[in-house]
Amino acid sequence: MRAVVQRVSQASVRVAGETIGEIRHGLMILLGVGTADDEASVEPFAAKIAKLRIFEDEAGKMNLDVRDVGGSALVVSQFTLYADTRSGNRPGFQLAARPEQAEGLYEAFCSALAGWGVPVATGSFGADMKVDLTNDGPVTIVLDDAREGR
Repeated sequence: MRAVVQRVSQASVRVAGETIGEIRHGLMILLGVGTADDEASVEPFAAKIAKLRIFEDEAGKMNLDVRDVGGSALVVSQFTLYADTRSGNRPGFQLAARPEQAEGLYEAFCSALAGWGVPVATGSFGADMKVDLTNDGPVTIVLDDAREGR
């Protein structure tokens, strides 16, 4: 799994002009599922993100996680995180999981993150989505499942 995690003061996602997911203070998570991912990938990745200390404590140090600050997460599926641009100018997506595999793992990730006490809003898997956010900091972290060797 691969994720772009942003600390936000607000984030929302719209499909066909309708807001379907929205949070205030918390995490905007763009989540990609790769061909090597399976159920065993989900729980450790969700735990890592739930425990990611990127919120400031009273001393101004990034020492708190999203649960410590009463934040939420907006999770949006993003297969393009697996784009391979090493050859040519048109990205290839051979390492991105097929929708049949990715959708179940995306949903399992959202459930696992909620299981860690993080309120979760979502996009619509496979839909053409419009995402709006205010990056706080800005703080943006890119995470790869350790099993990918990155």
